[in-house]
Amino acid sequence: MIQLLVFLPLITALVAGLGGRVIGHNAAKIVTTGGLFVSAALSWVIFSQFWLSGAPATVVPVLDWIQSGDLNVQWAFKVDTLTAVMLVVVTTVSALVHLYSWGYMEEDPSQSRFFAYLSLFTFAMLMLVTADNLVQMFFGWEGVGLASYLLIGFWYHKPSANAAAIKAFVVNRVGDFGFSLGIFGTFLVFGTVSIDAILAAVPGHAGQTFSFLGQSVDVMTCLCLLLFVGAMGKSAQLGLHTWLPDAMEGPTPVSALIHAATMVTAGVFMVCRLSPMFEASLTAQTVVTYVGAATALFAASVALVQTDIKRVIAYSTCSQLGYMFFAAGSGAYGAAMFHLFTHAFFKALLFLGAGSVIHAMHHEQDMRFYGGLRKHIPVTFALMTVGTLALTGFFFTAGYYSKDAILEAAFASGTSHGQFAFVVGAFVALLTSFYSWRLVFLTFYGEPRWAGSEHIQHALHHDHHDTEDSTDSAGLEHDHAPVAHSAPHGTGGYHPHESPMSMLIPLFVLGAGALGAGWLWHEQFVGAEEGAGFWRGSLAFREHLMHAMHEVPTWVVWTPSVAFFLGLLGAWFAYLRSPELPARAAGAIPALYAFLTHKWYFDELYDAIFVRPSFAIGRFLWVRGDQQTIDRFGPDGAAAAVAGGARAAGRFQSGYVYSYALVMLTGLAAAAAWFSIGTGVGGQ
Repeated sequence: MIQLLVFLPLITALVAGLGGRVIGHNAAKIVTTGGLFVSAALSWVIFSQFWLSGAPATVVPVLDWIQSGDLNVQWAFKVDTLTAVMLVVVTTVSALVHLYSWGYMEEDPSQSRFFAYLSLFTFAMLMLVTADNLVQMFFGWEGVGLASYLLIGFWYHKPSANAAAIKAFVVNRVGDFGFSLGIFGTFLVFGTVSIDAILAAVPGHAGQTFSFLGQSVDVMTCLCLLLFVGAMGKSAQLGLHTWLPDAMEGPTPVSALIHAATMVTAGVFMVCRLSPMFEASLTAQTVVTYVGAATALFAASVALVQTDIKRVIAYSTCSQLGYMFFAAGSGAYGAAMFHLFTHAFFKALLFLGAGSVIHAMHHEQDMRFYGGLRKHIPVTFALMTVGTLALTGFFFTAGYYSKDAILEAAFASGTSHGQFAFVVGAFVALLTSFYSWRLVFLTFYGEPRWAGSEHIQHALHHDHHDTEDSTDSAGLEHDHAPVAHSAPHGTGGYHPHESPMSMLIPLFVLGAGALGAGWLWHEQFVGAEEGAGFWRGSLAFREHLMHAMHEVPTWVVWTPSVAFFLGLLGAWFAYLRSPELPARAAGAIPALYAFLTHKWYFDELYDAIFVRPSFAIGRFLWVRGDQQTIDRFGPDGAAAAVAGGARAAGRFQSGYVYSYALVMLTGLAAAAAWFSIGTGVGGQ
């Protein structure tokens, strides 16, 4: 069963990618989508076995992969509760994204390639989450990096898409370098890359140190921090986060698949999979907690001022990943996985709902040109409201259970870094509620502001003249100048339309998960009694911490709900009651507003420290080193010498007999003189 589940997306990707032109777009979409729904069904079967009957963990061998000295790597599938949770998340979201893409990418001329990339990404992700050893995990880790590069840059004729894809690839390579060093170090210390063998041997290596530059360094701390660098890159944590917002250049289904539920959660999964290693290092746990909390705060603050609907949700994803990491750093690995699980439903719902809005608004993504859409796309409005309620932690939604569990666990951990994470997390919950409801109010409420949209006016221009296609076949941004139209109520004469059923059905399914996933499974993920039986050793489960979570003061329990209502009230007042207030606030504190709109100046800082110096060094080595030194005195110099000699010799090739005779006589005279001088010297 597990072999079919994992390899089916690869087979369908090859069929669609290599044979798409032969079988056609529809056949390619049927093959890839059907394969993912089969994999999703099998994933739920496996998950139900661990959920309902407590199935034991198994390792399914595939083949002997690498044998080199002491390194013995077998390709095998590790199937336990942690794997089963990730299988459900990956395949369910991927299958729904495939179905959604039928409508969203309907006019794209490269549909077969797009669906092949989606399935290839899913296969790589499945390889990652089923890995029995670190080398296999790294194979899947790099595979999702490659597939994400292809998907982000899918519209490769857009310079911005190419730049975003390259940025994601390069930034992730920084994190992956740390991850690879962590794997090398782990093999050096433990003598194996088998995850089970490593985790079993952790207690024997706890407290060991080694000397580096005259300093004593804890072995487990060093290994965990190197591995965590990889998690920071893949999960867009502060410092290695800059690729995530730019990745919104890819099609919206890509955003939902990569940035909501799958690739960006790989780092959280890896930390939870190797949680016994992190349990052996308090320093590593502290670093994970502070980085997660800082990321949550950073991303939430930047989301407050974003105007692109997808970028708001992207920064929200970054912030929620911070929640997951500080939960893991606080020792609540079950709560981290619980939020990963519920977040997949409501964040994929929000991304796909945003895609439905963009589809209705002719690919306009700026919320400043929305307004009043609830009457025109009521289904999308209702489902995005459900996703927003879950994200902001409204009572009994999925986010209410998982986010509250994280904050309660951080408070109950009894550590200073846990207390810090609780305070930051509570404040971030308020910011999350504010920017999430800001998105809803700007998009669906108020007066229509569509007349100012260049995309809308371009669509009307097409409809009016009937000389070009009425829709952008690739879903790209238009570069044409807007055409003025006079129409009442700021609509510009445009009428938004609801998305087709192929796009709405996934929203209904994800909406159900956003409402019910928390209530249905919270006891299994974070319950003090049921949790240990559910996880069955697949991650480090602190049963005493789960008990302490349920004994925190009442004000701790109510803090997230208070933050929810304060954020909702603030957004209502700022964007519905007094819509002029945000502009006044931005004018009153311009330095803070500029700081947030420039995303804490991370891009500018990296550009000054890394990008420009790298280009300067590259240009210097190219011009001074390559052209003016190596080429000048090497191949170019040798070629110039030969050419100069040839030109000099060519002057003697006049074609006249007397010229050749003169040269011959000169040569004979020189030879005779040399012979005479030589003979005279010898005679003496």
